[in-house]
Amino acid sequence: MISSGLFVGTLRHRRFSPVRHAFTYPIFMALLDIDRLPQLMQVSRLTSYDRWNWASFHNPDHLGDPSRPLRERLAADAASHGVDLPNGPIFLLTHLRYLGYGFNPVSFFYCLDAAGDVRIVMAEVSNTFGGTHNYWLRPDPSARTFRSAAAKSLYVSPFLPVDLDYNFALSAPDDRLVAHMDARRDGAVCLDATLSLERRPWSAREIRRALIRHPAMTAGVVAGIHWQALRLWWKGVPLVARATRHGVGERAAQGRRDQPLGESLKEF
Repeated sequence: MISSGLFVGTLRHRRFSPVRHAFTYPIFMALLDIDRLPQLMQVSRLTSYDRWNWASFHNPDHLGDPSRPLRERLAADAASHGVDLPNGPIFLLTHLRYLGYGFNPVSFFYCLDAAGDVRIVMAEVSNTFGGTHNYWLRPDPSARTFRSAAAKSLYVSPFLPVDLDYNFALSAPDDRLVAHMDARRDGAVCLDATLSLERRPWSAREIRRALIRHPAMTAGVVAGIHWQALRLWWKGVPLVARATRHGVGERAAQGRRDQPLGESLKEF
């Protein structure tokens, strides 16, 4: 049965063209029942809801009007994309803010039906200059696992064009969680990224252990983005002008705070 928790493991990136480039980082993320956010953030003295702490959840860090409940905002965005949400719990896999600093290259909303099965996933992708795009993913009915595809619609990395196609393979966030994405151009895989995570209980003890090991997780994510970008530049990978695909523009992160400055250098 899916429930809130910490997920600890690794993020692996592999680039295949125009040069080969790969890295793996340790990472942890929070999986949160969006209907119980205030209660969940009271589990530890180190966590807070909509206020500063070592780890905190802030509503402006996600889609829509932060004064409305997150489920309402998600339902409104789903309706605007012609998606009917199932009638079960919704779990958000995301980075919290750490020491007041937050950045999420991608957050996943797992939308379950009444039986507890994942029916829809929304990938909320952000770049480092405040743009976001929501990819509503429906599973391929012919696949045994949750597989879905979407056209890339947000300029994210200055080393990648926008005219790519994403392919997702996602497991349910149970005892283990795998989220795999590859980006393709004309059918050829340019890069892939894989989250491989294991569940830990959502408890004060596990939260403390994670924070001691990674005291500023999101700052580390942004530092890694820029370090890998420097390595790609050193390898001679050409820059791609910022653009959007087929007139589909990114939306600004209205009302969001603490967005890092500079060009987006993340490939996921």
